[in-house]
Amino acid sequence: MKGRFDPRPGEKRLTDALEMRAQLTFIGQIESPWQLADCPKNLRQARERGQPAWLQIAAQYRAGLEGIAKGDALVLLYWMSHAPRDLIRQVPRHRSDGTGTFNLRSPARPNPIGLGVVKVLAIEPANGRLQIDAIDAVNGTPLLDIKPFMPLADTIPQD
Repeated sequence: MKGRFDPRPGEKRLTDALEMRAQLTFIGQIESPWQLADCPKNLRQARERGQPAWLQIAAQYRAGLEGIAKGDALVLLYWMSHAPRDLIRQVPRHRSDGTGTFNLRSPARPNPIGLGVVKVLAIEPANGRLQIDAIDAVNGTPLLDIKPFMPLADTIPQD
């Protein structure tokens, strides 16, 4: 039986070992209702399922939550730790043709960093917890960073 991340016809894996050059610090983790088998493919699907999630921020980073409030939109960066890191060309299930990894939002990539824009539903700063409207990450996914969503800065200019 094929696994979720087994290559499909037309996909290409990297042949050289990945060269690790950076160090990252996880600031917490995502508490979601999802396991690998039932995780939504994107935030739209996650929102359609109507299941909120929580961010659990490690104690030493909780002071960084100052200023975040219920209703805020946040940009989350998270480490998709279950994804393969050697697929450079992929054939998504929803497409008949393949394309390069950097032309997809798939978590399968050399640096499996997920990105999502979420809405804060509740905040417990003393406990380092933020409830968010939805997430497309499995329970226990490491959280890399939180940034404010800024509509004037985070939109593509119209020509």
